[in-house]
Amino acid sequence: MEKWLENNLSTLTDALSPCKNCPVANTERDVNLPGTGAVIALLEKLLGVLYPGCHGQAPVVHDTCHSHLHDTLRDIAVELCDQCQRAFEYACRRAKCENCDDCVVKARQAVTALLDGLPAIRDMLQQDIQAAYEGDPAAMSTMEIVMSYPGLYAITIHRIAHALYAQGVPLIPRVMGEHAHSRTGIDIHPGATIGPGFFIDHGTGVVIGETCRIGKRVKLYQGVTLGALSFAKDEHGVLVKGIKRHPDVEDNVVIYAGATILGGDTVIGHDAVIGGNVWLIHSVPPGSKVYNQTPKPVIRPGYPIPDDYSI
Repeated sequence: MEKWLENNLSTLTDALSPCKNCPVANTERDVNLPGTGAVIALLEKLLGVLYPGCHGQAPVVHDTCHSHLHDTLRDIAVELCDQCQRAFEYACRRAKCENCDDCVVKARQAVTALLDGLPAIRDMLQQDIQAAYEGDPAAMSTMEIVMSYPGLYAITIHRIAHALYAQGVPLIPRVMGEHAHSRTGIDIHPGATIGPGFFIDHGTGVVIGETCRIGKRVKLYQGVTLGALSFAKDEHGVLVKGIKRHPDVEDNVVIYAGATILGGDTVIGHDAVIGGNVWLIHSVPPGSKVYNQTPKPVIRPGYPIPDDYSI
C-alpha cells in the first residue's frame, strides 16, 4: 500500500480535488452553500422551539425556559438568515443574475416571515396532534404522539419547510423535507399545501407531490401516493416545471393504505373515503366511497392435520 500511495496519491488528489473541476464540490469560494448537517442542526433547534424538551436529551429547565427560548430564537434568526442568503446567492449565480444585490434582503424577509409565523404553525400542529389522538385508538396521550409518531415529525418539518418555500428560498426547504423523508419514510415536497388537522397513520411510503393542495382534517394511511400522472415536456423535450401536476384533496377525506391518486386535474371531494389500493386518475364527487372489488381468495386443502399436532 505504501508503494501505491507513493506512486499514485498525488495524481489521484489532483483528479479529485475540489479546488479544481469537481462538479459537486461545495467550496467556500464557489458554491458556498450551508452543508446539510448545518441545515438539520438548525431544524432541530426549531423543533425544540415548537416542542420544548421533547426531542432532546432532557426536559427544559422550567425556571430558565423563557430566557433560553429568547436566546435560541436569536441564534435561529442569525443562522437561518446566513443559510438563506447563501442559498439565494447560489441560485443567482446559476441564473447568471446581474448583481441584483437583493439576496440579503430576500433572506431577511424569508426568515422574518418564518419567525413571525411560528405561533400560527404551532397552532396548526396542535390541531395535527389532536387529529392523531382522536384518529388512532392506540394513542394513549398527546405527548406520546409528539415524542414518537413519525407522521407528526414529518408534518412538523413540512410546515417549517413550506414557510421557507413560500418565500422562494432555494434548496434549504428540500434539504429539510428530505431529512424528514429519511427519518420517517414519508416524502412530502415542501411546496405542498396542507391544512390543519392532518394525520398520517403509520406513514411509511407516503408520497405527497409539490403541487398538492390538501384541505382540513385529512387522514392518510401508509403507502398513499398523491402524485403526477405524467410530466409535460417542451418542444426541446425538456420537462416543464411550475405547472399543476398533483391532485387536490378537500376537507375531511380519508385515504386508506396503498391508494394511488394521480394528476393535476384530479380532485377528491370533501368527506370522501378512498379505499386501500385504489388507483385513481380522475376526480371523485364529495361524499363518495371508492373501493376496489374484493378479490375472491382461493383456498386449497392442505395436508391432514395429525391428531397430536400442537402449536
